[in-house]
Amino acid sequence: MKICIVSDSHDRADPLAQAVMAAKSEGAQAVIHCGDLIGAQTIKPALAAGLPVHAIHGNNLGDPQAMQFQSRKSDGQLQYYGPEAQIELAGRRIVVVHYDHHGYAMACTGDWDLVCCGHSHKAEARQVPNVKGGRSWLANPGTVAGLAAPMTWILADLAAMAFEIRTL
Repeated sequence: MKICIVSDSHDRADPLAQAVMAAKSEGAQAVIHCGDLIGAQTIKPALAAGLPVHAIHGNNLGDPQAMQFQSRKSDGQLQYYGPEAQIELAGRRIVVVHYDHHGYAMACTGDWDLVCCGHSHKAEARQVPNVKGGRSWLANPGTVAGLAAPMTWILADLAAMAFEIRTL
């Protein structure tokens, strides 16, 4: 299963939708948004792609009531979790947090196959040694809005655990 991982869209609906549409054209079946989406209206163009979206809010909260409303009226397409999400996709245990240092800490536990985070606006995908003697994947897609950094997102293949940083 391929997925689109985005973060830090900061009310920029157009690049968010562009990343989701590009990911869909390459076979992505779901989207993970790692926070700082901000406005509930920002997600609407991305939802037009028809992919399920799993989103958290980040440190730039916006209007959580409007996000809950948008989630309820999406008939399950938008899953809005609040500050953190624990999900399973394609048999992979995934945790989504906003802060990159929290993401690193979660990866170190070894409890997750994939930890998705944002906040730093620096795209990276790497394996982190964990306390169980293995390695966990940590993926930070950077900022799809391109704020003080390139406009980036990640196309991930959960079957192969392969991660490609893409630039808009």
